[in-house]
Amino acid sequence: MKKLDRFLAIALLVLPLVFTSCSDYLDRDDDDNITEADVFARYEKVNGLVSDVYAAAKKADRPLVFFEHFSNSAITDECEGTNVEGNITNNFNNGAWNPNSLPGSFGQYWEALYEGIRKANLIIENVQKYNTPDNPQQDGDLRNRIGEMYFMRGYFHMLLMRMYGEAPYIDRVINAGDNMDFKKESVHSMVEKIVTDAQTAYGMVPNKYVKTSENFGRVDKGACLGLISFVRWVAATPLWNGASQYGYNLRRVFEDEYAYDATRWRKAKEAAKAVLDFEVGGTKRYSLYTKHDANDFKDPADGNLNDSRVYARLWDMFYDMDAFANEYVFFMTKSKDQAWQGDIYPPSREGSSRQQPVQEQVDEYEYIVGDYGYPVYSAEARKGGYDDANPYVKGTRDPRFYRDVIYHGAPYRNNKNESKTINTASGSDKIGATNATTTGYYLRKFQQESWNKSGNFSINAPAIWRLPEFIYIYAEACNELGEDIDEAYKLVNTVRERSFMKPMPPEVKTNQQLMREYIQRERRVELFYEGKRPWTCRLYLEPTSKEELAKESLWKSSGSDNSKRTQKYWAANNGALPRCQRMINGMRPVQDENGAITVDGVKYRMERFCVEERTFSIQHYLFPIRQSELQKTPTIEQNPGW
Repeated sequence: MKKLDRFLAIALLVLPLVFTSCSDYLDRDDDDNITEADVFARYEKVNGLVSDVYAAAKKADRPLVFFEHFSNSAITDECEGTNVEGNITNNFNNGAWNPNSLPGSFGQYWEALYEGIRKANLIIENVQKYNTPDNPQQDGDLRNRIGEMYFMRGYFHMLLMRMYGEAPYIDRVINAGDNMDFKKESVHSMVEKIVTDAQTAYGMVPNKYVKTSENFGRVDKGACLGLISFVRWVAATPLWNGASQYGYNLRRVFEDEYAYDATRWRKAKEAAKAVLDFEVGGTKRYSLYTKHDANDFKDPADGNLNDSRVYARLWDMFYDMDAFANEYVFFMTKSKDQAWQGDIYPPSREGSSRQQPVQEQVDEYEYIVGDYGYPVYSAEARKGGYDDANPYVKGTRDPRFYRDVIYHGAPYRNNKNESKTINTASGSDKIGATNATTTGYYLRKFQQESWNKSGNFSINAPAIWRLPEFIYIYAEACNELGEDIDEAYKLVNTVRERSFMKPMPPEVKTNQQLMREYIQRERRVELFYEGKRPWTCRLYLEPTSKEELAKESLWKSSGSDNSKRTQKYWAANNGALPRCQRMINGMRPVQDENGAITVDGVKYRMERFCVEERTFSIQHYLFPIRQSELQKTPTIEQNPGW
């Protein structure tokens, strides 16, 4: 009879490029003699293995702390990270990463993702092989668990595709003696297999779990539809659908498959619509969180110390379980705790401000002119009163801005539960002070604003996918296909309305390029700091697009002094800062007797400045496979440029 040790030894031999030690995977009995058959003869053992796969999936994509203790926002034009914890994110930004060194490894890279796939395959095959019995307490639970493993297999492959592009799709247990000649598949081939796994899972898992269920948060049918929609969208975006038109000229293995094909947008539209229209019991499964009205600005402690700038709805949508039950398509529970919030607090609240929003992100929060919202860099906003020297006037910006970002002059609760005005010109929160911001901003999104370092709490947000993401996919597909524009326009505006934001101007409906810009800006604002930006900027090939390169060229030609050339660029171009991922900017207060912003009795005007220039080359669109993995399986090609 095979003992478990032998079973594990065989497992360690297979697919050597990706499989690492699994000695902590299959539980051992005290006598250390449990066999493979014994494990899969008991539902409770299999259920434990499934829980371990969930834990691996959680490690693989933790939006708040993707790189150990940093969000991946800090390797984009969303945030700047400090140099603690080995300077993780700044190593990416200065180009100090390669096939021998990928900073911040915590279960999100190639080998760990394939380890998750291996675990899912073992469960899928061995439950059938050993005829595992159902849960004696609840019929149907085993079928649900197997469905979850099909979902997880597709999900791990999606994460591989998102980071590496082409990769082998492993949909079976690899045994010793099997052919190890593994090779990459095209992204479109991977997408079809992910869809197949998600469809299989859809047929096995329940419609939904109620929020009071012990199974709440497990994969349900909606999550399966979300996975299908997400990968259909990835397949339709420029990186995998017409990349050569956007300046991408590094040949991937299956480059010939990546010419533009409009049917990919058709499939993305249909898949997103399936999420939006999914019903349970005759009612739409998903809806936007709309608790609290436009007069409610209370924080979680039932106080209003934010000068009525942050709506209670925008606080609670990340903590109220009704939001998780109705708006969240897939999420991981207890993603972080109060320690994370302490890390991002300003120094005046004993924090270390590990990640700070940058001007490129702040500029995406529109300015309200009359009944509509316009980008701050537009002629409409300038004519309507936007002033770069006084850019944060109460009620003039998208309300999500006041919820997401702490700025010079922002009302903000202090440690004594009193209202404090943030001062980035002097004191502990001054730009460049110890542990202080370098961009002029502090992060506010996801904070439990009333927390004063007594007690604790868990943060389940951000979700892997929320309903707005699929609204944007659907609207974008409609725009690219030139159909159902009115419906797309209305749907995007429902997300804005939920946040008490004015709608897009009507001219968006008759201008395809303008609609593209609004949808992309909406995605950046609504999903800020939710782990999306590193991938979307790559999927849309922004760093090598002609438009962004032209902006970058103009910015570079505006002078040699960083602070002056950004100002000259802004005045000359009057447009968005370059989205090439090769620089970030900030905003600093300058004393001015004519300034419109008063903090601690001193008048200021705001002034842009360049914080730093970064490295982003064409090979950075895809992450490199570690050299150690390639040495194990030479049939796998390294990603182009590495």
